[in-house]
Amino acid sequence: MADSYSIPATTRIGHVHLKVSNLERALQFYHGVLGFEIIQRLGDEAAFISAGGYHHHIGLNTWQSKGASAPPQYSTGLFHTAIVYPTRKDLAQILKRLLDNGIKLTGAADHGVSEALYLNDPDENGVELYWDRPREDWPKAEDGSIEMYTRALNLNNLLEELN
Repeated sequence: MADSYSIPATTRIGHVHLKVSNLERALQFYHGVLGFEIIQRLGDEAAFISAGGYHHHIGLNTWQSKGASAPPQYSTGLFHTAIVYPTRKDLAQILKRLLDNGIKLTGAADHGVSEALYLNDPDENGVELYWDRPREDWPKAEDGSIEMYTRALNLNNLLEELN
């Protein structure tokens, strides 16, 4: 593609819609543990959930997946859904909630621009929970470009935000 089109800077990802095998189990995770509000429910087939009363950030449905098994780990598809928390303290609060509910992390990383927790939902869909550092604190290369990295995130240090 030779044209110089750039997507508008104010474009954003609107929502993710996940196929799940059991709607109740998915709602227990996304609503019960992560705290999303249930905006609308379509019986035992679908639900739309959000933060702050938005029409939906996540759609959950069993239309093509009721009772199905998770896809193979090394196949194409969604790698993870990323959920951005407003502050580091908010990320610490959800980390504590995950630990209190016995939810296992699959990873935790400091990316320079953000700090992130990684886990799987009950259907083995990847979930990233993170907060962005202020843009002025993002690491930069000599040419001014963003220079992200992946380093271990100190979870104990993160939890100190709650003290």
